[in-house]
This record gives sequence, C-alpha cells and structure tokens, in this order.
Amino acid sequence: MSEARAAMRLFSFVPSPGAPIRVGALSPDGRVVDLGAEARRQSVSLSFDPADMLSLIAAGKRALVEVQPLVGNSAPGGPRVEDVRLAAPIPVPRRNVHCVGWNYVEHFEEGKSLRDSGQTLPEHPVFFTKGTNAVNGPYDPIPYDPRVSTAIDWEVELAVIVGRRGKNLSEEEAMDHVFGFCALNDTTARDIQQKKHGGQWWKGKSLDGHAPMGPWIVTADGFDWSSRRLVSRVNGVVKQDGNTSQMYFKVPRLLAELSLGLTLEPGDILATGTPPGIGHARKPPEYLRPGDVLESEIEGIGVLRNPIQAV
Repeated sequence: MSEARAAMRLFSFVPSPGAPIRVGALSPDGRVVDLGAEARRQSVSLSFDPADMLSLIAAGKRALVEVQPLVGNSAPGGPRVEDVRLAAPIPVPRRNVHCVGWNYVEHFEEGKSLRDSGQTLPEHPVFFTKGTNAVNGPYDPIPYDPRVSTAIDWEVELAVIVGRRGKNLSEEEAMDHVFGFCALNDTTARDIQQKKHGGQWWKGKSLDGHAPMGPWIVTADGFDWSSRRLVSRVNGVVKQDGNTSQMYFKVPRLLAELSLGLTLEPGDILATGTPPGIGHARKPPEYLRPGDVLESEIEGIGVLRNPIQAV
C-alpha cells in the first residue's frame, strides 16, 4: 500500500434493524457511502464483495482505487454515520486476534508487583491471541457476568489490519503488508488471566464481546501511525493517556517477528499493546462494573464507546 493517496475510513454497518451488514466509507461531511449501492448507481463493477470487508481487504490496492471515486462522486444526502449501526470493521475475523503484551515500558513497570520478581523487558515481542468471538462493535455493550469474572479491565490499543499475505517479512517490507489501522480495547478478565482456573491468558482475554474495535479502518496511505495519542476513559474519567511513539517494539518489528515462520493473511488483526493506566495495577485495583461506559480513543482514528452491561 505504498502509493500516496488520502486515507479513507472504511466500516461495516447495518443500515436498519434486521438488514444485512454492508461495507461503507465515510464521506468528508460525515455521511455513509454504501459502496455496493454507489457501485450500482454509478454502473461500476467491483473486484470485491461490498457486503464483506475481508473481501475488500483481500482485493488490496485495486479495491482502494475503485472505492475512492465511489466516495468522491457519491450521491448527496446519505445517512449520517451516527444514524446507522456500526459493527466491528471485520465483524467475524477468520483467525484469532494477534496481540502483544508489555509493549509500553511504563505499562511493564506498573505491573512489576504482580509478576515474578526479576522479570525484565523481553528481547522479543510477547504474542498471544484473543478468540474471534471476543470481537465486538465500536458502540456495542461489553457483557458482564459475575459468574465468569468480576475483574474486567481496560486496555486501549492501536490495531493493525494486515492487507497482504506474507511470511518471514523484513522490517523494511513489513509496512507494505498493512491495509490500515483502527482502535481496539483488549478488555481483560484479570481474575481468570491471573489465578482463576490456574491462570488463563487465552480465556482471560477471549470472553465474548471483550474486543470492541473500530469505529472504522483508517487506510494506511496518508495515515502516520507512529505518534498518535491513545486514551481510555471510564465514565468520562481518563484512565490511560499514552502515545504510540512510546511503543517498545514498533509496528514494523512486530510484523516482522510475528511473520517469522507464521504466514500473515489479509484481514489479520494485530493489537500492538497498551500504555500504562490499567485498572489491575492501581492501588487499590479498579475494575469495570455494570452501568459503566468505557471509551477508547486514538487520535486521528476515533472513539469506541462501550457500555458495560450485566448479563
């Protein structure tokens, strides 16, 4: 995705209750451009399925070349983006969400008292995954079930969306495999992750609905990921306030290491780690409760706003 073009904002949306998901783009005045409807109106044949974000991503540069004039020549008067329901940009990922632990030094330091003494910053990125059912919409409720967990924590993160298949990538070529970026909250059940059932990183990170993401994918061209403010708020109170420039391992290094012996596929999601300010490391610890509203914001991308809802 190295050719210069303005970044676009692409999303999956439901135009009305009960309607199937469609793929849209955000117009400059904040309106929804339904890519399938616009292609029909403009008599344009598309190289991708306009009801499937994964299809658009897999079509790569060709799809972006097709989308840009659809947005530029779209019919006026479409619905405003706040008047439709946004799903996760990739509502059903084909694979687990790839995640990185301890990728901000201050976050590593704030959790020292919770880990084995003597542990040092890793020489290589620490990867884990979140199950596909964890993925949630940018404004949808995060379920809270006290039978499962009472220690639900927040972790705002920049997510990288892979655009091209690749394996054993060098750092120099890694960014050519990036389709775009979005916000993601690696919501975590700390009691499951740390001790319940013997300590379960995968399950503690993978509860249904515990990876809200979006609100859209900002395409890689025209977007500088390297210095973006990340903020999480609970009920309007700032809990995390960091910057992607503080990443210990930068995005090219993460992609190079992740792809070593492991093929990356179009539509893969990589959450790149969280800055300090998590609830679990506070004294006393703080956790989300039913009725809370969790906001996750990344400068230049947008805000996720997820209520915590009792099951």
